[in-house]
Amino acid sequence: MARRSCHTLRVEHLDSPLMIEATRPRFSWIVEHPQDSYQLTVRDAAGTVAWDSGVVGGGQTTLVEYRGEPLERDADYLWTVHSFSGTAVHTAESSFATAPDLAAWEAEWIEPVQESTHHEQYSFLDWIKGETEPLPVDQRLRPAQLVRQDLEIRPELARARLYATAHGVYSAWLNGQRISDEVLAPGFDSYRHRLSVQAYDVLAMLLPGANTMGFVLADGWWSGRIGLTGTSAQFGDRLALTWQLHLGFTDGSTQVITSDSSSCSAAGPWNYSDLFIGEHYDARRADDSWLLPGFGQQGWTPVSSLGVDARTLVPFRGEPVRRVAQLPVASVEHRADGVLLDFGQVIAGRLRLKLRGQPRGQHIIIEHTETLDARGEWFQNIVGMNKEQTDHYICAGDAVEEWEPEFTFHGFRYARLTGLDTLDPEDATAVVVSSDLEQTGSFSSSDARLNRLHQNVVWSQRANFLSIPTDCPQRERAGWSGDIQVFAEAAANNAGVCTFLLRWLENLRSDQLPDGRIPILSPRSEHDEQSALESPGVGAIVAAAGWSDAVAILPWKLYERYGDPRVLEENYPAVCRWVEYQALEAERGLPSALEDLPLSPRRRARQRLLFNTGPHFGDWLTPSTLEGDLPLHEAMDRAPKLTSELVAPMFQIHSLDLAARMAAVLGHLADAAQFSQRAARVRAAFAAEYLDDDASLPVALQGMYALALGLEILPAAQRRRAGEHLAALVRSRGDRLDTGFLSTPFLLDALWDTGHQDLARTLLWQDKAPSWLYEVDRGATTIWEAWDAVDPAGVPRQVSMNHYAFGCVDEWLFRKVAGLAPSAPGWREISIDPDFSCGLSHAEASVQTPLGQAAVSWTVEHGQLTVNTVVPYGAGAVLNLPGQQIRLAPGTRVHQMDLLVTAD
Repeated sequence: MARRSCHTLRVEHLDSPLMIEATRPRFSWIVEHPQDSYQLTVRDAAGTVAWDSGVVGGGQTTLVEYRGEPLERDADYLWTVHSFSGTAVHTAESSFATAPDLAAWEAEWIEPVQESTHHEQYSFLDWIKGETEPLPVDQRLRPAQLVRQDLEIRPELARARLYATAHGVYSAWLNGQRISDEVLAPGFDSYRHRLSVQAYDVLAMLLPGANTMGFVLADGWWSGRIGLTGTSAQFGDRLALTWQLHLGFTDGSTQVITSDSSSCSAAGPWNYSDLFIGEHYDARRADDSWLLPGFGQQGWTPVSSLGVDARTLVPFRGEPVRRVAQLPVASVEHRADGVLLDFGQVIAGRLRLKLRGQPRGQHIIIEHTETLDARGEWFQNIVGMNKEQTDHYICAGDAVEEWEPEFTFHGFRYARLTGLDTLDPEDATAVVVSSDLEQTGSFSSSDARLNRLHQNVVWSQRANFLSIPTDCPQRERAGWSGDIQVFAEAAANNAGVCTFLLRWLENLRSDQLPDGRIPILSPRSEHDEQSALESPGVGAIVAAAGWSDAVAILPWKLYERYGDPRVLEENYPAVCRWVEYQALEAERGLPSALEDLPLSPRRRARQRLLFNTGPHFGDWLTPSTLEGDLPLHEAMDRAPKLTSELVAPMFQIHSLDLAARMAAVLGHLADAAQFSQRAARVRAAFAAEYLDDDASLPVALQGMYALALGLEILPAAQRRRAGEHLAALVRSRGDRLDTGFLSTPFLLDALWDTGHQDLARTLLWQDKAPSWLYEVDRGATTIWEAWDAVDPAGVPRQVSMNHYAFGCVDEWLFRKVAGLAPSAPGWREISIDPDFSCGLSHAEASVQTPLGQAAVSWTVEHGQLTVNTVVPYGAGAVLNLPGQQIRLAPGTRVHQMDLLVTAD
């Protein structure tokens, strides 16, 4: 079927959302024709027009703001777009619904009878020491809780919307049917400040008369073991639930049924379920009759009412977590230590098993890991407190049983099953769990290794974009701000990340401290605060350069990709508070090396401008700083000590630059001028303090030059010479990178822009560690935490095999290798500038932009260059070919030319 000429209708970046909070939502659509004008109409459920834009001239198709009368809360709307092109009219329609007034929440919080969570409190120092909990798992974890409530529904029901959330994670059922395909609801939030409420359309599930609402509650992020230390009960130690069922009838009347003390609860067949440790399920105790009307409720206990509390409730924003893919088993080996399953790909998810003819009470244990050792034997690459990643299933004894864990997920490629003699490969499936984001980008080339590198990035992104942007899907699963800010541009190519990251930014802003500090991770708990007070070294860091600056960097990158000024508007106050904190800290302190020195008034004045004190991570994990015989936790402290004094003021300048740009876009022109002037003063102070006449910096590491060039810290006259220093440092390491966490995204561009294009290409193609292709050549299927996670002999280390941050190079594959990138916010202008000399005969990339698909495909064959381009309607593009520049209008084009071939 041919694609419609007007399609992909979105409200606030979402497809038919059920819970829009915006009072003036924005509408977007994609056209496959030149649009001369448009007309939008919004109708309520009765068909009454709430807004008619009239015919509006122009080609705007994104973020058209609603201008009608205020929308009703908790109401359904249908919207229609007419896109005019000459005499043709292209029409499409979609729907959305508004959120209820959560401040007027009526439902009680209800709490099942339960044991409180066993408190396991560990600090960063405990993690270093390898502290463990003496009690076995089954003595310190608790069962998941079943909650049911009978409802009476009168006839003539026309609308039914369930709103629900929990302390813990939940799954919801109506009359024996699962209400939604989302998992791990309500997701991870900074629960002290905000708790997301989900919306479900349940009209088709309700019947006149008797109905039953059922929920299963488990610990989740609320009270389960989370974070690096595996500490439990970081937000609370008891599970609770609240929900409201909003009903509308054909006669126009409405009714709200709420959770209350008429509910009853019982422990279910889950002996325990923990996000990190795993799940223990006893199928002998499973009986789904509790989900249906007429259940006797013997042995069930009335819930306790905690009263109504709506203080932290917010509408869920974005896409929920779902099962997004399934992988068949790649190989099965029956070994003495169990049945080993290899799925061929590192994922975040869980194992679905079909069991045949197992005796009642048979105990099956499922362990998970990301890699085997050099001999192909079982190897646990993630170890530590509460990092078991092990599930247990007790068979019911049925002829065929199928089971998948409900309230946990694991980072794994391999699973080992004990308690089974044999397993048919068709009876095991790896279920991939992730936030259900639209996959928007593609890249491929004539080189299989680059293609695998790109796929590794995609898989790491999928595994770590799970409710929040995490660092890894096994050891920590924490919302580290540094990880996402270095990866955001690559992420936005590969998936529709806008609402996902806007939701995380809401959490980050809610976690901002009263003094303006932005924490290094979000969501952040009271335990995180206490652990920082008790921990040494990097464990004591609360805010850090390059991490905290994500509050400015990430909104700006989202604005560049999606062209949405509200992203800037929402985050601008937090950015202002952060840069003011940096300025105050600059005034208060001096670097330790200067504290006892007599400083001239001029130098002291310069120092008071520079945010160059305090604990930071610096250019974290710089490879050369990890070399030697020190224990890993001590070696990791080298880069912070060496680089923080330079890194912090460089990111201070960058945040001031971004604050100025934000202010200009938002129309705060006086602020923009002030921030620009402050950035100029700090830049001058930095150059005077740290930059020699020959453009050398006091720390001779690649990352310092990459950052100074990439963040535009240096005077224009010094950039070329600084590039020479950077190139010399790269060559001194055998043409290998030696950049850390913050500087790696800037390395290739810093070389390219200072005249070292061939060296940048050499780094991309480098296959000795540290390098991207070294990982690919060692069989990586995701991006590793450490460049040498597996040594040349195939021996793995106990580190994560799934960290996306160093996958930031994927943005280079799109922008430089294939040649596709936005050059104006929202892709309204597109740069198509491939590197035809990169060593490939073919490369292609595409991105589904807010305006439609943008794509490029190029081939060099027998001295002839062929370039195919796709420019979406509403955008313009510039194509750079050897010796010429071509302005492209929307549509599909083919460009051919002979390449000049010179003899050696």
